[in-house]
Amino acid sequence: MDTTDVFEYIQLTVDATTNKVTKTSSTPNKSLQDELATLNTYHRQLVSLETPIPLPPVPVNPKRSQQIGKLRETGNEAFRKGKHQDAIKMYTLAIDMAKTRPGWEPAGLVREEIAALYANRAQAYMSMREWADGAVDAQASVEMRAVNNTKGWWRRSKCLVEMGRLEEAQEVVSKGLEFGADADLLSLRKEIEVAFDKQAARIST
Repeated sequence: MDTTDVFEYIQLTVDATTNKVTKTSSTPNKSLQDELATLNTYHRQLVSLETPIPLPPVPVNPKRSQQIGKLRETGNEAFRKGKHQDAIKMYTLAIDMAKTRPGWEPAGLVREEIAALYANRAQAYMSMREWADGAVDAQASVEMRAVNNTKGWWRRSKCLVEMGRLEEAQEVVSKGLEFGADADLLSLRKEIEVAFDKQAARIST
């Protein structure tokens, strides 16, 4: 069986003034004429738009990244000055901005930003002894980035300890240590073990 493909050469021209595409050959070809008519119609519609056609988006909006970074640094500065409520406000604004990045931007970038910001806000809540809010933010941080996030794991566990939820705190420390040994997590694990011993001693008496 002959499977040779046959191609028909058709010469097209583009009007220099209107940019209309037409077929040079006089040979009738209704299908081609219909396609060219559709193409020319689309062109006229695009040209007639009042607003220009937007350019393809860049992978990452540097302006948004700068704004998020500025909000985070402002929050860090407020935290260092002991203005924890102001710090929480800045971190919250940065989180909201990071969450609304366009869908075409790298998901990994968003997760890194949000993980760090939640960890920062958890620390601010902890400084105000708002353990429940701190625990929630620290959990959000480790969910965004489990690896290389010792601060997130430590803060989550420490908040649970302060709330008296020792079993959960121990589980969190163990989970964090699965991603690598860390002096702070190891120290907190000992603190939890001591708390368990004191708890057992009170029960026995």
